[in-house]
Amino acid sequence: MKTVFPDDRGYYNEFGGVFLPETLIPLVETLTGEWNKAKVSDEFWSMINYYHKYYTGRPSPLYYAERLTKKLGGAKIYFKREDLNHTGAHKINHCIGQILLAKKMGKTRIIAETGAGQHGVAAATAAALFGLKCVVYMGEIDIERQKPNVFRMKLLGADVTSVKDGSKTLKDAVTAAMQDWVTNVDDTYYLLGSVMGPHPYPEMIRTFQSVIGQELKTQILEAENRLPDTVTACVGGGSNSIGIFYPFIEDKEVKLVGVEAAGLGLNTDKHAATLAKGTKGIFHGMLSYFIQDDDGQITEPYSISAGLDYPGIGPEHAMLKQTGRAIYDLATDEEALNAFHLTSQLEGIIPALESSHAIAYAIRTAPKLPKEHIMVVNLSGRGDKDIFAIADRMGVKL
Repeated sequence: MKTVFPDDRGYYNEFGGVFLPETLIPLVETLTGEWNKAKVSDEFWSMINYYHKYYTGRPSPLYYAERLTKKLGGAKIYFKREDLNHTGAHKINHCIGQILLAKKMGKTRIIAETGAGQHGVAAATAAALFGLKCVVYMGEIDIERQKPNVFRMKLLGADVTSVKDGSKTLKDAVTAAMQDWVTNVDDTYYLLGSVMGPHPYPEMIRTFQSVIGQELKTQILEAENRLPDTVTACVGGGSNSIGIFYPFIEDKEVKLVGVEAAGLGLNTDKHAATLAKGTKGIFHGMLSYFIQDDDGQITEPYSISAGLDYPGIGPEHAMLKQTGRAIYDLATDEEALNAFHLTSQLEGIIPALESSHAIAYAIRTAPKLPKEHIMVVNLSGRGDKDIFAIADRMGVKL
């Protein structure tokens, strides 16, 4: 497989493309032109590197999870600590890049969608940093279960708009943001939160997020003098996972494992396992896999983690599954909760519920692997935002 995807039309084999209302086509074409210039501009990347070093706090550390490794008794487990970035997750990586593009395009207003709130916080942070107005669309249910992040967004000056349609979660927040974009094309930049949507967003956000895997390559060679055997990350829309996967795609000896949210189980309708249970379709500007009924209607996803309950997947992940270069596993709510508590108590790290799905995969598989096997888990975010949801599950009132 060559790492030159997408093609000029924004396709990853058969996935991707641009499926939008006619009003937005000129805007996306302008964005594509700006992105094509920016991605080969030394000045643009110098600005991004400056902000990552002095503002975001990159490089994020690679941490050997010694106590978890000993507890499991198998593979050696490392965490790529994206939770230590400013704002507490990987989302700031693509927000800094996109906000610089928005400024170059002369936009004065930012809109964003968010589920867990980490992208919303990162978007609000970047907008505050550069003096732009920011509106964040968030499902009514997610607002309730992610109260700390909602308050953080408001503290940063963003307007948080509650979406009361449909499932009142991430899917509907994306739809609301796109509706806003259609009616405010002149002054507004849609700062999308994952490697999904119409071209050039999947390529652009993957490129901004690939700093994770680039750093990891250098760090693991310093720590172990070789590449890891397995790299794993949670998958919702797919930004943190493609960010850590992409620099390893040509390294065929490295196993790439995405972990989807199995929710209450695949034998129920309460899951967000897009690649395990989805079918091809068109939604939110792209052709990919979606959870949908026989008539092609998008069905409601579910996960305990607000950032994973999206009914689709980025087109590059669809291609990686189709070609077999990456494999996609599952973790249930129960497994993610167990991973959350175990990591907190053994390592003194409270992981995001999203990241806990990837840790759950490590907990399940590491004991079966030899001690010389090296497994890197992308710890994509911290769990402060999830304390209300966790407390509710534990019967604790905060």
